[in-house]
Amino acid sequence: MELHKKEGENLSGLLYRFNKKMQHSGILKEAKKRRFYKRVINRNKIKAAALYRSEKMKEIQKARKIGASF
Repeated sequence: MELHKKEGENLSGLLYRFNKKMQHSGILKEAKKRRFYKRVINRNKIKAAALYRSEKMKEIQKARKIGASF
């Protein structure tokens, strides 16, 4: 994107025009959306991870009842 300073325009006016143009173009919105890329994980892997977490939590709770510290 290219902007040229108009005759008699001060820097704050130029920055204001630039910011408005950037907002209307959607470039910043797209950049923020792409900032953190999240990999697509298959459903079976997600379910396996959830099962693992729940089993681990059960083990920890059982150990706490016995008196072990974590």
